Amino acid sequence: MNRQLRALSAIRLSVSTDETTSPSRQRAANGKEAARRGAFIIGEAEDLDVSATKTNPFNRPELGAWLERPDTFDMIIWWRMDRAVRSMSDMAELGRWAKQHGKLLVFAEGPGGAPLELDMRTVSPVSELIMMMLAFSAQMEALAIQERVTSAQAALRAQGRYAGGLVPYGYGKVPNPDGHGWKLAPDPEAVKVLAQIIRDVLDGQSLTAVAMALNNAGTPVPRDYQAIKAGREPGGMRGGRRHERFKWTAGTLSKVLRSPALMGYRVHRGKPVRDRDGEPVLIGQPVLTHDEFATLQAHLATLTPQKNRTRKATKALLLGVAKCAGCGGNMYLVKRVGGQDYVCRATARGEKCPAPAGIRGDWLDTYTTDRFLKALGHVPMTKIVTHKGYDPTPELREIENELRALYVDKDARRSHTGRKIWQEEIHALERRAETLEATPRTETRTEVMGTGETHAMFWERHDVTDRRQLLRDAGAQVVVTKGRPGGGAERLKGPDEKRLTFTVGACTVPEATEPKGTGPDEL
Repeated sequence: MNRQLRALSAIRLSVSTDETTSPSRQRAANGKEAARRGAFIIGEAEDLDVSATKTNPFNRPELGAWLERPDTFDMIIWWRMDRAVRSMSDMAELGRWAKQHGKLLVFAEGPGGAPLELDMRTVSPVSELIMMMLAFSAQMEALAIQERVTSAQAALRAQGRYAGGLVPYGYGKVPNPDGHGWKLAPDPEAVKVLAQIIRDVLDGQSLTAVAMALNNAGTPVPRDYQAIKAGREPGGMRGGRRHERFKWTAGTLSKVLRSPALMGYRVHRGKPVRDRDGEPVLIGQPVLTHDEFATLQAHLATLTPQKNRTRKATKALLLGVAKCAGCGGNMYLVKRVGGQDYVCRATARGEKCPAPAGIRGDWLDTYTTDRFLKALGHVPMTKIVTHKGYDPTPELREIENELRALYVDKDARRSHTGRKIWQEEIHALERRAETLEATPRTETRTEVMGTGETHAMFWERHDVTDRRQLLRDAGAQVVVTKGRPGGGAERLKGPDEKRLTFTVGACTVPEATEPKGTGPDEL
């Protein structure tokens, strides 16, 4: 009695979305072919978002794992040849494996639509010949598809039309007003988020801090945002199953903020797409002007990569502002029964302070606030705005690199259409290079501008974190000297003024009237 054959159903798809129907179609075709042969399916190798052109069967996540266990099945069933391989070398490797382990390779729909079987259980030159002929056909089809797609996308990008792929953050698809297809335009919701991100970054916040704030607010990352806009469920895909949503990271922010798409440029593989004259093709209205983008890039270039560590946020207004007179170190806010105190923490640094100071926290906050606002509250705030000059050299180097890459790519353009597009790209870059070579270099300049508010106005509308940064930026410092033992008089009247010295910048601020009813506790 013949043993019933065990079949492995293999499914592959290059691009998977929530609307994909091909996996279920492949699954049904494979099941029907197994039933026709009297075989039973023992398992399924489902590889979604996997290209046959870029990965051979042995490197695919699920199929590769099954191929390492050849004793568990007798045949592999694919819907069509291109679901298995798209190159002769991959087919040859799969054929050697099937011959070594005595397997049937079955395609539910072969040439003409009829099932095709390659029986590698016995030495069959005919099967090997058919296998390589079909592999050759699949490889030629893959090359033709690749060239058609490349040419079509290049033509669409040259027209400023959306050619598919991930939409740059800050933009969304809109109907093309000039004809068929789609174009990209600024998305109001994403632009609002981008504007806040850029403000926070230029105000001095680190990319990690901004990313944490976005995650805490539940702001979706670019990939999730596009999924939500398209009516799909956000989150990653793995093995056909959806996982948790992505989170903002400093790396994600850096990628978004450094993209020329913010200037309205259409970007392909990280580079601006150019028209026939070498000018960047525009998506639409830019999110940032050239000067604003240059200012942002200059600021990002100054950021120092930080170690991946999480620091607990502090509510101490005077961290980095309050200093111990005994050792010159920072004073830290610590809890005590009934309140909080600023204390010297020299011992935590492995040092010994000759006169460690301590003072009641709320009193010192009020004392410092009064003196700071008395000194600078009425003073208008300013900011330094850098107007970037223009140096055509970097773009010239980019065009030089693009030209070099295009000249290397010349022989790969086999069709007349491909060579025509190649020549148009060369001419466009040459014209842009000529324009840049004739463009003079301008120098960077800085300008001090008012923000429209005083220090007191800024203080009023910001929280402890921003107020602390304002104090630091102004060079404010309050030095606390160790109190006398006992300190009874201070409990009643407030601290001895000789214990405290407040300075801002290079100027010592005159002492102000002590706050009423807030005398410190001597430590």
